[in-house]
Amino acid sequence: MEVLVSIITPTYNSEKFIGETVRSVQGQTCSHWEMIIVDDCSSDKTESIVKEFIKGDGRISFYQLQKNSGAGVARNQAIDLAKGRYIAFLDSDDLWKAEKLEKQVSFLESHNLPFAFSFYECINEEGIPLNIRVEAPQNLKYWQLFFCNFVGNLTGMYDTHFFGKIPISSIRKRQDWMVWLTVLKKIRSAQVIPESLAFYRVRKDSISSSKLKLIQHNFRVYRLFHRLNVFVSLCCLAGFLFTQLVIKPRYIKKLKPST
Repeated sequence: MEVLVSIITPTYNSEKFIGETVRSVQGQTCSHWEMIIVDDCSSDKTESIVKEFIKGDGRISFYQLQKNSGAGVARNQAIDLAKGRYIAFLDSDDLWKAEKLEKQVSFLESHNLPFAFSFYECINEEGIPLNIRVEAPQNLKYWQLFFCNFVGNLTGMYDTHFFGKIPISSIRKRQDWMVWLTVLKKIRSAQVIPESLAFYRVRKDSISSSKLKLIQHNFRVYRLFHRLNVFVSLCCLAGFLFTQLVIKPRYIKKLKPST
């Protein structure tokens, strides 16, 4: 019997992208999934778009927060509602390749692992490939993750039979990094599926597009999540910057443009 995968998708004013995101899930070669979409009080057509999908696909559900509370609160509500053994994350503007779930579940079960992630590729806001593949260390250690989030949120999947349901931090940004740190703190290292299984949409207003914002949010993780003092947090931030500038570029691969 196939195990159920619960897909956690927070939304906020996602009318431009949510339809394509849902279709990438519906196109999975693994069909035993549920997609739990929790909306953070959108003011656009996100709700009506999702409800059109729900009419033809009972595996998709939609909930709305009573007030705008941030993606972390939305993710937590979706996790609370999840019925699947495996928890996977897909933001409302990202996409999965068709064999993502099938290959990832097979990888977890064949290697007897409670967690795995994969490489991913980058696209722009219009969905045009940027010809970049983001890779990661094959055997990712906790200390490596401590200085750099090598796990793309749209690629991570964990087993609730092993971890239980991992709560999302109330810190508004870098929540995925804190989940993976919680995972690796328990298992010490993680294996990456050495192929690209997803597309990450690079947006002008995203954290990854602003280096200053990224530094600020990472400092908050060291201070508030790890509970380190200011001096130690600054030292850790220096390690993060070194990793970003020297180590991580080794895992950013330029691809040949498709013809």
